[in-house]
Amino acid sequence: MTKKPTIVFVHGAFTDASAWNGVSARLQDMGYSTLAPAVPLRSFNADAEYLSAYLAKIDGPMVLVGHSYGGSLISHPAVGRHCVQALVFVAAFVPDAGESMGELNGRFPGSQLGDATTILREHPGGNDLYLRTEHFSGVYAADLPGPVVALMAASQRPLNVTALSEVFEGEPTWRQLPSWAVIATADQSLPAEAQRFMAERAGSVITEISASHALPLSQPGYVADVIAAAATGAAESAE
Repeated sequence: MTKKPTIVFVHGAFTDASAWNGVSARLQDMGYSTLAPAVPLRSFNADAEYLSAYLAKIDGPMVLVGHSYGGSLISHPAVGRHCVQALVFVAAFVPDAGESMGELNGRFPGSQLGDATTILREHPGGNDLYLRTEHFSGVYAADLPGPVVALMAASQRPLNVTALSEVFEGEPTWRQLPSWAVIATADQSLPAEAQRFMAERAGSVITEISASHALPLSQPGYVADVIAAAATGAAESAE
């Protein structure tokens, strides 16, 4: 019997690895080993190298799952050095060489990320981007209960704003690996049209659901089922 791949979850900006808890629990119940590293969110290219170093310590095949900014990280050539069988993009960026997340997010209308909904806080070495507390629900998590959103807004992990303009050179991982994508059609952060464009370009197996950008939290069962299908499909193709 073929060993199931390890599922590695990569979170995005404004959240941490706990955003994957509901999805991870369901996949563990299916017999998968899961890991969810904490991403520094300091620099796009440095974060990709950090993830690559983390993956280097994992034995056996993997399926990488990226949400939002995490989709950019699993697309980065640095992570293509490892035994990755498949990619799953969850309301995620899927950039090509030379493209930045800031440009991709603004290429299609519909994002409510902007000066009115975000705030920059200076820190030694740069500026961190936060969602304003009063806009966290509308921009990021409109389909989650108010008390949950309030806690997320209070504990959000910021992104160094310069990461949004960084690019990579070389071949993205999705040009060589099979991929699946979950499109959040009610996303007010990364427009569904942008998600769809990037997923179609990558040749991903696409499913769509009416959900906010906080898709891993609001629809964990749905996301887990797509990841399990990706793991099964990739394993069968590798045989």
